Amino acid sequence: MKIVRVQYTTTAQFAATNQQNIAGIVAELKQLNHPGIKYGAWLLPDGKTFMHFDQLENEEAHQVLTSLQSFKKFDEELWASQLEVEPVLKLLTLVASTEEYFG
Repeated sequence: MKIVRVQYTTTAQFAATNQQNIAGIVAELKQLNHPGIKYGAWLLPDGKTFMHFDQLENEEAHQVLTSLQSFKKFDEELWASQLEVEPVLKLLTLVASTEEYFG
């Protein structure tokens, strides 16, 4: 299993667009219904700092996520938006959970 947490800060002007782009990823993932991808994104109280939390069955599932048209649009526009704080990616290891994950 691959668990990824990414956090970054957009400009206040770009935050709404970023939320729309994230919603596009979620819509495409729901349509795809890939059993090895769990994806969520949160907005912090400042209204412009985002945290993504991806739980992926394996590297193949990660490649599926990053190859989505909606993800490519999100990524391209995010990097072009003049971020206040660039993304920080952390790989996490699951210790325990009440939720079942990929067998």
